[in-house]
Amino acid sequence: MPRTYLFALTDGGGTVPPEVGAARRLVERGHRARVLAEDSMAPEVRATGATFVPWPTAPNRPDRDPANDPLRDWEAPSLLAQARDLGDRLIAGPAPRYARDVLAAVDDERPDLVVTSVFAFGAMAAAQSRGIPFDVLVPNVYALPAPGRTPFGAGLKPARGPLGRVRDRAVTALSTRVFDRYTRDGLNALRADLGLAPLDRSWEQLGAARRQLVMTSPAFDLPGPLPPNARYVGPVLDDPAWADDAPWTAPPGDDPLVLVALSSTFQDQAALLRRVVAALATLPVRGVVTTGPSLDPGAVPGAPNVSVVASAPHRAVLREAALVVTHGGHGTLLKALAADVPVVVLPHGRDQGDNAVRVTLRGAGVALRRTASTDQVARAVRRVLEDPAYARRAAVLGAAVRHDAEHSTLVAELEAVEG
Repeated sequence: MPRTYLFALTDGGGTVPPEVGAARRLVERGHRARVLAEDSMAPEVRATGATFVPWPTAPNRPDRDPANDPLRDWEAPSLLAQARDLGDRLIAGPAPRYARDVLAAVDDERPDLVVTSVFAFGAMAAAQSRGIPFDVLVPNVYALPAPGRTPFGAGLKPARGPLGRVRDRAVTALSTRVFDRYTRDGLNALRADLGLAPLDRSWEQLGAARRQLVMTSPAFDLPGPLPPNARYVGPVLDDPAWADDAPWTAPPGDDPLVLVALSSTFQDQAALLRRVVAALATLPVRGVVTTGPSLDPGAVPGAPNVSVVASAPHRAVLREAALVVTHGGHGTLLKALAADVPVVVLPHGRDQGDNAVRVTLRGAGVALRRTASTDQVARAVRRVLEDPAYARRAAVLGAAVRHDAEHSTLVAELEAVEG
């Protein structure tokens, strides 16, 4: 029976294709999907066949120009400042406006299910206050604090022995206190206005979800228990709509093709991209660099064997590629692995250090600091291309990623709601 879904989404750059991909799959199944989202996401939402509705009062950037990025995490001088800005600008600060917009949409639509981005806490509380079930999309590895899981954001390897477990508990406790410091009071004030009980810990808001839908392959994630309402549903490997038909041409020749993709959002990556181009220029390879919508390709001069374009359909490029150089975003990594392509990872922050650990533990690539020199990048590229073990291990992991993408339970979970 057709159902009505209300999506409440925020623009997280690489999180957008899998999240709007969920809406597209529901529309293809004959359901009605209305998507509250930012204007920067409008073309991608409309391409799904869902109804796009811009956020009326909640944060709504017009485009992906860095000047309109509400977080601007590349400017934060410390991890503590990043946590403060995350709470003030993305979670607790705008939560009342997200709640106001979702309440109006819920009262208008009476959807069977509300589906939210992971930081849209106000949208979650609004649905909860109206007695409407809500699901949370987690288009990354599972990052929330949970006993027995490696703490998020520190790029840590799995704990070994009692000292490792003490490390994990200490890091998790510290990160939880910091997160609560900048989010809990604001979220509880909103919940009180909505007639909801207060949270002891801010992350408990996700515990009220009907489902937390973890959109990755468990073969890629590190082992560890999930909360009772969380499910691995497999990755969504869709390219963004703005890249689907983008023209691209690889430099001529038969040398190995290297795809360079550092982020679809601005992370102050131009200097690193220039060093990567300089590194590839010294090697017998062909390079294709995609800068994404937030960075002018003119900021990254190419080379005779390296072309620089704003965008290209990564799925098409990967059919020819022998290596991917990336910042370690979840979507780029899983697309590379699904194509059996090894990687060189230069994490910038966010979840990228954690993703790099998942790659290197499986032997599917190598990781460098984002401050790596031209020579260091060149050595890493040469190392991965010249040692076939990296491609073999990437293919092993890629087979599991493809299987989980092809046998995704995402739609089944979203449809398993009373309506």
